[in-house]
Amino acid sequence: MCTFAHKFLLTNKKQKTMAVKIRLARHGRKASPFYHIVAADSRAPRDGKFIEKIGTYKPTANPAVVELKFDRALYWLNVGAQPTDTARSILRNEGVLFMKHLEGGVKKGAFDQATLEKKFQAFLDEKRKKEDAIISKLSSEKQAAIKKRIAAETEVNKKREEAIAQKLADAAAAQPEEAPAAEETATEEVAEVEAATEETPAAE
Repeated sequence: MCTFAHKFLLTNKKQKTMAVKIRLARHGRKASPFYHIVAADSRAPRDGKFIEKIGTYKPTANPAVVELKFDRALYWLNVGAQPTDTARSILRNEGVLFMKHLEGGVKKGAFDQATLEKKFQAFLDEKRKKEDAIISKLSSEKQAAIKKRIAAETEVNKKREEAIAQKLADAAAAQPEEAPAAEETATEEVAEVEAATEETPAAE
């Protein structure tokens, strides 16, 4: 008895095989895309009906996050499904294409299953090192950005403090000049009062 997935690969009444593609179906909010990785009839709309969901892809994360059903992706490749360019890049990065290549080597007798596992483990180790290097670089850049921002804020604060200190110094320098002027005004007022007193005749 055929499974649901196999029915899509059987020939129809006209003996023509349906083309299956592995591609991305867009989800998520505007300006925040999130994709499902699906196996679908090539004639179906991009975000329409699909045969099987085999993973998810979040490109807005840094680095991008991929969750993939490895065995199912490999199965669809082995039965002839054709990935789109973006899906192919994801499958390559996740090692699905490499595993398909290795299994082909085992079938041809180029090497045995133990060698396949050894080669694929080496691939995974190298992939992990690259991912760790990317994360380390991002962390270093983040720390550098934080230090740069702190240095800029410190410089701004320093200039602000210098400006305040200069204003205080200018105000302090202006105070002694204002004091004699006040004294002269007071002296002139006293002189005017005395002159007015002298000009006023004494009461008899």
